[in-house]
Amino acid sequence: MKRVVLDTNVLVSGTFWTGQSFAILELADKEKIRIVTTLPIIREYQDVIGRAEILEKTTESQRKNARDTVRKLLTKAEVVEPRQEIHAVKDDPDDNKIIEAAVAGNAGYIITQDKHLLSLKNYAGIRIMTPEDFLKPCNE
Repeated sequence: MKRVVLDTNVLVSGTFWTGQSFAILELADKEKIRIVTTLPIIREYQDVIGRAEILEKTTESQRKNARDTVRKLLTKAEVVEPRQEIHAVKDDPDDNKIIEAAVAGNAGYIITQDKHLLSLKNYAGIRIMTPEDFLKPCNE
């Protein structure tokens, strides 16, 4: 089973809107992939889904779905604790937590829409790609 770290932007997009990020969350729900995450990523996700700019764009039903997604993420995902600090993303050091999660969780993929992470393409054998690229048939 493929082990993946989902960046917060993919989690948020998949929580509130249909599309490629939603399809990735469905793969995890059907146990076709294994999500690896950390508590800092979960905390960031919870912070982002509560921000005014998200609340303004979503309905009460979508926000309830977000709460359910948080619970599901906590129960289905493998929560790991990074053992080393990584400084691979110079332009946005906060993104390093995504790489740290992937290394700690022995993930093969980081799925993101973040240009700083995507520009790396690969870190220590971990492929960094968009949801669209991950879902292409050659990656299944």
